[in-house]
Amino acid sequence: MSKPPILVAQRSIPPVFAAGCLLLAGAVADGASAQGRVEAQYEVTLAGIPIGKGSWVVDIAEEQYSAIANGKTTGLVAMISTGEGNGGAQGRVIKGQLAPANYTVKMITNKKTEVLRISLAQGNVKDFAIEPEQPVNPERIPVTEAHRRGVLDPMTGSLLRVPGTGDPVSPEACGQVQSVFDGRMRYDLKLEYRRVEAVKVDKGYQGPAVVCAIQFVPISGYVPDRTAIKYLKAQRNMEVWFAPILGTRVLMPLKVVIPTPIGTGVMQATRFTNSLSAHPSNPAAAVRTQ
Repeated sequence: MSKPPILVAQRSIPPVFAAGCLLLAGAVADGASAQGRVEAQYEVTLAGIPIGKGSWVVDIAEEQYSAIANGKTTGLVAMISTGEGNGGAQGRVIKGQLAPANYTVKMITNKKTEVLRISLAQGNVKDFAIEPEQPVNPERIPVTEAHRRGVLDPMTGSLLRVPGTGDPVSPEACGQVQSVFDGRMRYDLKLEYRRVEAVKVDKGYQGPAVVCAIQFVPISGYVPDRTAIKYLKAQRNMEVWFAPILGTRVLMPLKVVIPTPIGTGVMQATRFTNSLSAHPSNPAAAVRTQ
């Protein structure tokens, strides 16, 4: 899932933590054409203090999809350490499923720039690169070829596609495991149903959101002794609130809640509006999402 998208300048954190949706007007059967677009803005707080903000545009057309996000640190955090980033994912829609093809993210932290690129086909990583090239850490668990098969990029992994023809805002939405490769690390995001909440975004969506507990399971590409990895791995109280993109069976994050040793971290949508899809293959549509 996931983040990014909002705290995209942070490394090796699932984008669903740094990045969700509208009630479906009518059920869409598996394999049927679906089109929808959400423009969202988020604010990130830690112990109630604003530390970041960003935006995310997801555009799902009949045969293709795109997701574009940007974010930056704000408030006191920006006075200590500046961070900003932008990125996007593109791919095809095959029988209702999102099949990623390309993922790119650019991160600037304290004036240092890093660009990460991943290309995929049929769920397998074809190629990936990090610029500038990173030094090899002998303590990092190696990512094998097998670990780069049957995966999603981080941004696509933050979206949930709910099978069937019933209401996608349901307990069934949380019965999934998202396998993600972010260019460094391979991890799973295990979801478990918690509840359904009524939500009202200041600008946009009003209606139900399905709340999933989320467990971060690192597989490879990480240093086992790092404190952040140990903490995320042990957490059982992280939650993601999902709601659907109008006209599709895809859900995106509306809210993310992560307990931390210094207070609760929250990513909350302050705007969540729907419109008809702008086809990703349309150059004019691509410009509008920048």
